[in-house]
Amino acid sequence: MQQVLVLNASYEPLNVTTVRRAHVLVFKGKAEVIEELEEPLRSATDTYPRPHVIRLVQYVRVPRTLQRKISRRALFARDGWRCAYCGETGGRLTLDHVVPRSRGGESVWENVVTSCAPCNMRKGNRLPEEVSMSLRAKPRPPAPVLFIHLATPRIPNRWQPYLRGLTEASTATA
Repeated sequence: MQQVLVLNASYEPLNVTTVRRAHVLVFKGKAEVIEELEEPLRSATDTYPRPHVIRLVQYVRVPRTLQRKISRRALFARDGWRCAYCGETGGRLTLDHVVPRSRGGESVWENVVTSCAPCNMRKGNRLPEEVSMSLRAKPRPPAPVLFIHLATPRIPNRWQPYLRGLTEASTATA
């Protein structure tokens, strides 16, 4: 199934959607086609551009704190599939709460990290400082481009100009 990159009015990538949903947004005047594919969409009476990248006409405010729910796949991708404590990439990866839930730690992006099983077992129900462990980077919410990469493992070349600045930002937060 072909996917379409959705940009905010400010050209910030928001998400990926289907060609059908993108066409509906354009048809209703809520978005404009920025990039189109050669083969158009055809109906019984008309021909429309096949959207590849669309931009919303009105800016949509995306609250950063409520932006995306945590999933293991997104967390591991944010952290580069590497343990946040030792940097190990092999082995079994787990989700770890920096401040354990039993001590009031919440399940928010700023408090969860990828951990290899040995580091998670070593840390247990304690704070990293209590077991002489430290985080390699401060956990943060991932950049929106991470979710675009997860939704579309192979990013089309024509999307690159719209994702370029964000790709470096997402790897810097990992």
